Amino acid sequence: MAKTAKQPSNANNNGNSANLGFEAKLWAAADALRNNMDAAEYKHVVLGLIFLKYISDAFEAKHAELAAQTAQGADPEDPDEYRAVSIFWVPPEARWAYLKSMAPQPTIGQLIDDAMTAIERDNTSLKGVLPKDFARPGLDKVRLGQIINLVSDIALGAPADRAKDTLGRVYEYFLSRFASAEGKSGGQFYTPSRVVRVLVEILAPYKGRVYDPCCGSGGMFVSSEKFIEAHASGNGNGGKGKAAISIYGQESNYTTWRLAKMNLAIRGIDAQIAHGDSFHNDRHPDLKADYVLANPPFNDSDWRGELLKDDKRWVYGVPPAGNANFAWVQHFIYHLAPTGLAGFVLANGSMSSNQSGEGEIRKSIIEADLVDCMVALPGQLFYSTQIPVCLWFLTRTKKNGRFRDRRGETLFIDARKMGTLVDRVHRELSDAEIEKIAGTYHAWRGDPVSVGAGLVPARKEARADAGNVGAGLVPALVSGDHKGRPYEDIPGFCKSAKLDEIRKHGHVLSPGRYVGAAAADEDDEPFDEKMRRLAATLRQQQEEGARLNTAIATNLKELGYG
Repeated sequence: MAKTAKQPSNANNNGNSANLGFEAKLWAAADALRNNMDAAEYKHVVLGLIFLKYISDAFEAKHAELAAQTAQGADPEDPDEYRAVSIFWVPPEARWAYLKSMAPQPTIGQLIDDAMTAIERDNTSLKGVLPKDFARPGLDKVRLGQIINLVSDIALGAPADRAKDTLGRVYEYFLSRFASAEGKSGGQFYTPSRVVRVLVEILAPYKGRVYDPCCGSGGMFVSSEKFIEAHASGNGNGGKGKAAISIYGQESNYTTWRLAKMNLAIRGIDAQIAHGDSFHNDRHPDLKADYVLANPPFNDSDWRGELLKDDKRWVYGVPPAGNANFAWVQHFIYHLAPTGLAGFVLANGSMSSNQSGEGEIRKSIIEADLVDCMVALPGQLFYSTQIPVCLWFLTRTKKNGRFRDRRGETLFIDARKMGTLVDRVHRELSDAEIEKIAGTYHAWRGDPVSVGAGLVPARKEARADAGNVGAGLVPALVSGDHKGRPYEDIPGFCKSAKLDEIRKHGHVLSPGRYVGAAAADEDDEPFDEKMRRLAATLRQQQEEGARLNTAIATNLKELGYG
């Protein structure tokens, strides 16, 4: 997503806001070539070509290296030389130099389709993933050739560019712009990287099994640069990071599943991403994940829940057939390991709704002491909806030796006033705001902090001269310190609440009820309750208006003007 002028570009932006200059220029040029093509269709044309250019560039860089080592026995045309270093083998008919030379030809569409087919043939991990409909009559071949020339100007796969994640930034930026262009329907496949970063920074899924059963284009797996650097191949750590992580995902939409596979492949992330409906065809039925990160479809009424009323996943209550929110929540819980953590996005109504038994399900989850933290986010963060959303963080156990004993406690964070508008309708959280939210949670949870080469518990007392930053945070004393000191409630922002307090609020989880936000700021009143209240007020005002009209008419009549 594009950055605002108020957010200076620097080396520590983690690539999450991909617009460092050339991405925006590339998008403007590519969008100009779109002509009348629908954004949903054009998306696969452009992203497919970017992917093809990337793997070809990476191949050519290794090819040149091997060609210089032929005297030592290297063979630049041996596919195993490339597979050994996690580089896709690109057969001659799929290499970018050849396709670029053929760009002016009317057969360029068929040549690209043949190239995609050849790459899938020789790289089994890409089988069934790449788009192969460039030869269709509706695609203007002159414009297709122009797009090839445009993409040709970008170095994507050379070692230096891969180190800068050039392709990742381009791909991320284009995903966000296509989501914006497609609006609600397109936004379903894309979770803004800043929202993903909040989830990732809080959960820190750097070791273990990571699962997203509705993974869209794979943003949960790739948005954090730390996550990618620690777990992708070729990161300079001898592969240890990659060996420590296992990624599992599932996506029901076939074309979106293909986007996810490409999105992960270009970053060298090995993942088991399945295609299918997670409710009715769970492709990872026995998985118990250490971390669940997800952004399920909001308030999905078409999930065919009536067919799953006796499902073993509904431990806390049968979710209503008309809304999948608590089906997703229980699916996440079902797949958590005994010490697992889950972080996911839901519509605000999930925190307070009592319709169709949802309140009872939420109550059961709360009483089971699974809710670790609730974060209310501002509106306008998503392309698919302008309504405010919230983040749920669940844990299987609040006492496991890794952090302090939090049994019977839940942290509430109200971040609704955060974020800056990056355009007329979209808002974005800043690095500092993400750090404040995540740091508050880590301070409350009692995360260990880095001191020298080891870890020690969070400081019991802060230095007298350190000063407060955010929610009881202090400036880092050493590199790697997460800035945590004992957590402190901040009125209007965060509150650690006991289970009894949550019970007094009727098991409603809206942070505004706990942190002391002004009533005028509340925007999470259940829809039915709000409509009944507003309708009653309207009727009172109408009755008062009628009374006043009668009085005015009477007075005018007495004055002789009736």
